[in-house]
Amino acid sequence: MAARQGGRILSHGGKNLTAALLAWQATAPWGQGRPQFLAVATALLVVNTSTVHHSVTEAVRRIAVQVAGAALAIATAWWLGPTAGSILVVLAVVLAIRGRRMFDDQLQVASTALVTLAVVAAMPVRDLVLLALATAAGAVMGTAVHALILPPVYVDDSRAAVRRLARATSLLLCDMGRGLREHQRTSHARVWLSRARQLEEEIAEAQDHVRLAEDSLRWNLRCSVHGSRRPGTGGHALLVLHGISLQVRGIARTLVDTVDAPRDGFRLGSLFTDQYARTLELAGQAVEDFAEGSRAADPEHADAGRRLCTALDQAQVWHDRMTGLVARGALTEPGAWHIYGSLVTDAERLLSDLDRAGTAEPMAPVTPMTPMTPMTPSMPNARSPRF
Repeated sequence: MAARQGGRILSHGGKNLTAALLAWQATAPWGQGRPQFLAVATALLVVNTSTVHHSVTEAVRRIAVQVAGAALAIATAWWLGPTAGSILVVLAVVLAIRGRRMFDDQLQVASTALVTLAVVAAMPVRDLVLLALATAAGAVMGTAVHALILPPVYVDDSRAAVRRLARATSLLLCDMGRGLREHQRTSHARVWLSRARQLEEEIAEAQDHVRLAEDSLRWNLRCSVHGSRRPGTGGHALLVLHGISLQVRGIARTLVDTVDAPRDGFRLGSLFTDQYARTLELAGQAVEDFAEGSRAADPEHADAGRRLCTALDQAQVWHDRMTGLVARGALTEPGAWHIYGSLVTDAERLLSDLDRAGTAEPMAPVTPMTPMTPMTPSMPNARSPRF
């Protein structure tokens, strides 16, 4: 870890130095003095952006804003002079053409124009043009260095965040299963629900990392050398885990309901809780297996697949048994059939999501057309519940 961090610091320092030197040399023939320093500062700002795509879009946007503001100020000062009346004209023009989406940029155009008007009386127009050109030159040099010299990729951070989410989900499922088997539902149910809700924070953090990793792969020359295969960011696994977290929270919520508002002394039968505990533990192992790297050529993949199939088959057997008991009116607690149904349905949906997602590479990136939304658990499946 220390060696990797040291390498990052050296490469980052080298990129900054390269960008500064190139911007300085590019503006040396015509921009001695303030334009030269402005070019270097702009290059350093651009080269320190998070991704290549972000550096390009931000450079273009900022150059456009500054050029538009300077042009508006110069044109107004040319006609009216640097007076209070010209300032009012600038504000009137910006407010007249403002739009909701571009409002922030238009405010920057107005501020740039006002600053330019404030100094135009003491500075020739030629110097203002040189400053604008220096800004553009620095942005171009910074973007070029950022794109050509070790462009940043944040795949490792993204995959690590997704694995942390998978481990937290897996640990919660295993703890719920162990607690049910050891008859700790009454004392631990609220804790399980709290942990299930905290998964949303883990999901939000993982989504931020995945978005940054996906953005870092756009226009990145380090990825183009590998052809059409993009490095895995964990985007697909995150979509699956987001959907699974909804089922986990539903299970925890149902278990809390059986503690907080029991119906006529209803309690889950020991036979049911023992079987359900085993399924939750198998589901927890399956969740962690799913997010652990590439599933191809993995000697443990066969065991993980067998565990998942065992959990699916067991859930299907319960489903058929519960359906038969309800149909015959032989359920021990007929007034609480919805409690059993909710628990079994959430478990089946969770396992079905894993089963459907098991054929894909879990750490694959999200395609540009795929939104960062959870999997829908209502997709038809041969093993889906029929309550």
